[in-house]
Amino acid sequence: MRIPRYWWLFALAPVSWVSKVAIHNELLTFFTAAGAVVPLAGLIGRSTDQLALHAGPRLGGLLNATFGNVTELIVAIFLVINGDLEVVKASLIGSIIGNLLLVLGLAMFLGGLRHEEQRFNAQAAGVHATSLALAVVGLLMPALFVLLQRGSHGFAEREAVSVAIALVLMALYGSALLFTLVTHQHLFRTPTEEERPAWSVRTAVLVLIGATALVALQSELLVGSLDATVTQLGLSRFFVGLILVPIVGNAAEHGSAVFFALKDKLDVSLEIAIGSSTQIALFVAPALVLISLLTGHPMDFVFSPFEIAAVALSTFIVSLISLDGRSNWLEGAQLIGAYVIMGVSFFSVERL
Repeated sequence: MRIPRYWWLFALAPVSWVSKVAIHNELLTFFTAAGAVVPLAGLIGRSTDQLALHAGPRLGGLLNATFGNVTELIVAIFLVINGDLEVVKASLIGSIIGNLLLVLGLAMFLGGLRHEEQRFNAQAAGVHATSLALAVVGLLMPALFVLLQRGSHGFAEREAVSVAIALVLMALYGSALLFTLVTHQHLFRTPTEEERPAWSVRTAVLVLIGATALVALQSELLVGSLDATVTQLGLSRFFVGLILVPIVGNAAEHGSAVFFALKDKLDVSLEIAIGSSTQIALFVAPALVLISLLTGHPMDFVFSPFEIAAVALSTFIVSLISLDGRSNWLEGAQLIGAYVIMGVSFFSVERL
């Protein structure tokens, strides 16, 4: 079994607990806990892949879709419990645009430097892009509702609208899974090398359970030290949620997407990047709206116009690039440039 280069980050897990319990350094706790999440997320992905190989293509695809963003979901749940709803919303937007622009951009750029032109399944990318466009509608309508609403019962009405939209988006996500994994699976199947599982089912299950539990523990430290970290660094909670939290949660996916692009398997890179964004928009975000109702900190589905515009523009750019089913290093550089522009803009707006 190939050992990832980031294996040494596991050592940060005990350091984070020592920092929290003995040293009482919140800044050190935040960054060591964040660093420890990276290899744990990689372990979750690895164990899920192994289970998928045992289960077969159809059930395996469902497993990958289910556990693809479990790290982000766990971190977000702890943020919701802590009442950091602004950070949760920012992290959701940051994950979507980060996967679409930064992760996919890096994969296309580095893959394009090694291979003059790479091809991928444009139809599969189109299905994800359409799902993301529907998610943009789901983000836009509650914001318009809040802008136009009148009366003293705005909060209750806003929650009702948010729950209804969350249920619709989750139903659409289930329909997309049914379409890609069952009824029209043949349209999305791409030639791949036959791979045999390196782990037994028992080993994969135990690793998945253990890594998920440890992610929950590290997420508790991460969230608990957030306030002090934001204060010491002089950053806004919104910017931390938009940039830092998504990068931590998606670090393992970043590496995987680039790895497959370098091997000229851009279809897999697109599935990692665009598929992850689709899951966050249609499943993770709506699920958090429902979960938040049980925590005493209800989260609505109302995002700022700037956040909605970022997701809409990211979806539009990726849709344009994926139309011809081909990519090169320039398109990757363009996606990265768009991400940097948005990041700088978000940082500047928070400073105003």
